[in-house]
Amino acid sequence: MIENFTAQLLEKDPRRIARDLYWQGWRISSIARHLDEKRSTVQAWHARDEWDKFTPLQKVELSLEQRLISLISKDAKTPGDFKEIDLLMRQLERGERIVKYRETGKESDLNPNILARNAEPKKKPARNAITEEQTAKLLAAFEESLFDYQKTWYRNGDKRTRNVLKSRQIGATWYFAREALIDALLTGRNQIFLSASKAQVHVFRAYICAFVRQTIDMELTGETILLPNGAELIFLSTNANTAQSYHGNFYFDEYFWVPGFTKLNKVAAAMASHKNWRKTYFSTPSSLTHEAHAFWSGDSANKGRATADKVTIDTTHKALAGGAFGADRQWRQIVTVEDAAAGGCNLFDLDELKLENSPAEYAQLYMCHFIDDSASIFPLADLQRCMVDSWVEWADDFKPFAERPFGYKQVWVGYDPALSGDSAGCVVIAPPAVPGGKFRMLEKHQFRGMDFEGQAAFIKKITERYNVSYIAIDRTGLGHGVHQLVKQFFPAVVGLDYTAELKGRLVLKGLSVISKARLQFDAGWTDVAQSFMAIKKTMTPSGRQVTYTAGHSAETGHADLAWAVLNALSNEPLEGTTANNSSFMEIFTG
Repeated sequence: MIENFTAQLLEKDPRRIARDLYWQGWRISSIARHLDEKRSTVQAWHARDEWDKFTPLQKVELSLEQRLISLISKDAKTPGDFKEIDLLMRQLERGERIVKYRETGKESDLNPNILARNAEPKKKPARNAITEEQTAKLLAAFEESLFDYQKTWYRNGDKRTRNVLKSRQIGATWYFAREALIDALLTGRNQIFLSASKAQVHVFRAYICAFVRQTIDMELTGETILLPNGAELIFLSTNANTAQSYHGNFYFDEYFWVPGFTKLNKVAAAMASHKNWRKTYFSTPSSLTHEAHAFWSGDSANKGRATADKVTIDTTHKALAGGAFGADRQWRQIVTVEDAAAGGCNLFDLDELKLENSPAEYAQLYMCHFIDDSASIFPLADLQRCMVDSWVEWADDFKPFAERPFGYKQVWVGYDPALSGDSAGCVVIAPPAVPGGKFRMLEKHQFRGMDFEGQAAFIKKITERYNVSYIAIDRTGLGHGVHQLVKQFFPAVVGLDYTAELKGRLVLKGLSVISKARLQFDAGWTDVAQSFMAIKKTMTPSGRQVTYTAGHSAETGHADLAWAVLNALSNEPLEGTTANNSSFMEIFTG
């Protein structure tokens, strides 16, 4: 029998048995006792055959060889024997690959699959590859997140034109961003987002990306987001002159605040000329004099029509609270903050809002009433000339997300304190590069519920990010604490003591700058425009002097952003910069 022959062979070669036992961790003396040999004999084998110089791979290969010879020599092999022979042969092959890898250093010699994989054409991973299963998950999450009034918008998504007049902060941009994504995934239709500025329209993109990230843990990429079914999510500002080259559903955000609405809307509406596209307009109200008011009221639909063909649209809240389809084929709805609360939105304390705002302010900010800016010192028409697409027009020297957004160019900072301790405004202004040039509002901040130390610390961070050459703070009343803290790290800070005369000069300077369109701020910052529009001319309590005031509100503060801007502008003389003058505020500061 071959098995007996193999056993006999091993018995006749005790040196191999001794070597194998040594490699298994046996000591020399233990091996000698086990084989009934002298210790000196085993020690001599160890030294002569140099057992310690074998590499781990050589030890394994010799053991594999020994076992394979034993199995191959068997006459009657079991299925297990064949399986073990195959396994041991594959281990020998692996050993040969290791030897070759040590010679060449090529990883493909170690793993042949790498060579086969590298031989195939490279395939780029698919971008934004949302699957059908993930689409179903997004749809379920979207539908579960809606308040009742948002469900009304969803049910009327098949209307060719929707027009929503809304309260602030009820989640319209958030909703329509998600609705557009779902429509794109389900129908393959392009979705076009239009807003007053590039910065503002990217709020849509941020909402969409956050929704996908939170729901299916995927990061959408691309300035224009291309989906697997070919649908595109396109983000445009009102300065996009190539808008007519796009087509798809479009969403026009805060259209009551964009300048040149009539002309822009012709371009925007053309993008949805085909009957399968949908148009959605939504905005908070601005001024009765804004061009978009005629579009909302239906008056623009009557332009050039015979009297018999003119349409009448009831735009009262009573008629439009639940949404209504008008004779001009627009579906309109008014959603006030009270409608939103009744529709399940639990994000507001209505009693507190009414307490914080005068009846007129509450009506405009939250009840969708239009502003009559005829009494405003700064009318919307003038302010619109100051509204620009900052990401586009300032791209050469302003990088809002950089560590130093404006490099080392100088800026001025204006601060206006809270009237009752819960709202204050702070702005960063880039002064003109040349006399008579433009002032640019680079940043705006409003503080609510932040103590003096926190607000002063925030201003200090601004001085670390910008080259600040001038800071003006209204130190009347509650601003005194901030002024004192800022003075510790910026000794040149100017403290303004508000009087009727000072406020008059600040307003005159503001009127001079804004009437000449020398002030620029991002067109998406509707709160800045609203803050300026809140300033009105009144009389002092004595009735002897004119002054300027603005009622306090949660949204505009007491026009704190406007006053902060005017404080910063005070560093330029009233008549502008000349060779022989300096800041006209010197006599009011100390």
